[in-house]
Amino acid sequence: MSESQSPINIESNDKPHEACGIVGAFVPGESIARTTFFGLFALQHRGQESAGIATSTGDRIHLKAQMGLVSQVFREETMAGLPGHLGIGHTRYSTMGGSKEYNAQPLLANGPRGQIAVGHNGNVINAAELRIEMAEEYGSVFDKTSDTEVIAEIYAKAPGSDWFEVSAYAMRRLKGAYSLVIMTKDQLIAVRDPLGIRPLCLGKLNGGWIVASETAALDNLGAEFVRELGHGETVVIDKDGVKSKIWSGTRSNHAMCVFEQIYFARPDSLLNGELAYETRKRLGAEVYREHPVDADIVVGIPDSSTPHAVGLAAAAKIPYTEAIIRNRYVGRTFIQPDQKSRSEGVQTKFNPMRGVIEGKRLLVVDDSIVRSTTITQVVKMLRRAGAKEIHVRVASPPIKSTCHFGVDMATLGQLIAANMTVEEIRDYIGADSLAYLSVEGLLRAVRAPDNAYCTGCFTGNYPIPVQLEMNKLGFEVAPGV
Repeated sequence: MSESQSPINIESNDKPHEACGIVGAFVPGESIARTTFFGLFALQHRGQESAGIATSTGDRIHLKAQMGLVSQVFREETMAGLPGHLGIGHTRYSTMGGSKEYNAQPLLANGPRGQIAVGHNGNVINAAELRIEMAEEYGSVFDKTSDTEVIAEIYAKAPGSDWFEVSAYAMRRLKGAYSLVIMTKDQLIAVRDPLGIRPLCLGKLNGGWIVASETAALDNLGAEFVRELGHGETVVIDKDGVKSKIWSGTRSNHAMCVFEQIYFARPDSLLNGELAYETRKRLGAEVYREHPVDADIVVGIPDSSTPHAVGLAAAAKIPYTEAIIRNRYVGRTFIQPDQKSRSEGVQTKFNPMRGVIEGKRLLVVDDSIVRSTTITQVVKMLRRAGAKEIHVRVASPPIKSTCHFGVDMATLGQLIAANMTVEEIRDYIGADSLAYLSVEGLLRAVRAPDNAYCTGCFTGNYPIPVQLEMNKLGFEVAPGV
């Protein structure tokens, strides 16, 4: 099928858009705004739309949140307005609610236990119903358009004699993905939903405690990694130390988003006790075992596919070669205004080395294909650089369904694997051969026990019932309703 014949609206960047990054810290005697800043800085890959930090000295909550990267929002002079030894931080990619400053997190909410600030990574799929219920039951007024505002209202107003009872109440009502950092004026609360869809970990730092989306944030701060939070777990940290409880309704196995293993988490982060880098090497090795091919060199599409390519090359006993150089100072291609500019953006972002490529049979490794924009342009560049053959191997299965739990995965009409066969995609991208990792190979590589990991975007089977597609801007039409 030619490009002109394609019915697919293939646009934007060819990767799932990241989840959000969250950090919480309780370190007596320390200026926590700076600690939170550097924790967020290590999680910038998880969201680039807005950033925010809330802190407390024990009397009230101070907040700064606005659009922009972490380094753009926070300067030295900003830190002076964020005093205290307790704080939470958030860096956002919007998955429900528009990319607007009023949706920048942490969000504040008020209730019988006083004011709280909330940072959220994930997506609550019953937020629309809960908005109506909270307005009727507690008189909640919503003036923002994200599901996080619903979560904040529940935690602020829910009944309970302590945060464990409040969290149990919230978990009974919330459906979907939510790793949370919550703070009062003198306590830090961390929550991971009963499915464990998004990661969250706990560490020690200078006599205090820190929680973060990924262990890479702990490493960046020089913190000691303690453990990953369990699914359905609530942790409360204050001057008396750390207390923890697992909600009684939690399922036996987690259902972590498997894309954390494939792409989202930094390769130097621990997931389920193992470096994501090692898991990604196994993903690459698995796809080669399933779909071997003769080639002269293995090439990864930098940077996210490099570990997968290294693992594939080792399994194939074919040299891994850096044949594509990535300009790390080029902006993300999905911000370009039209398809022509996006295509030119991909060419600006990557530059093939003709002297390495010319006359060679290439085995090109990508971690995933969503719309196909990037891989199509890469194949064209490699052809122009003189590649003799181009064989593409994808270290994840075909993405055939949308995500409902905190990943902007594109619509069904934009997912190329939901609309074309593998053979049609191969012709469309211009490769000599194309093969994807099987779902069974994926689960072997991530060493998943039965019923662990959400693979809904590959299989259409989700850990809880979901509607076919969700509109992340559904609340934008009538905020406050």
